[in-house]
Amino acid sequence: MEPELVAPTMEAIRRWSGVTLPNAAARHGLADMAGLIAELDKLRGTLVFEDEPSSFEAALQDCKEPAR
Repeated sequence: MEPELVAPTMEAIRRWSGVTLPNAAARHGLADMAGLIAELDKLRGTLVFEDEPSSFEAALQDCKEPAR
């Protein structure tokens, strides 16, 4: 069974760009997006980048020369 997301997304793509999905593989790929969206939704609220600097930024701070 196809997710509810597929038909309205196909219509939105067609209206926005004038492109229709070319084949069953494209429709299947669009149906996979529902699973991706669900997985990303599970991460909502767990990714908090503002709590501490990223490891790259921390490394830059460690390598920073002292002010003169």
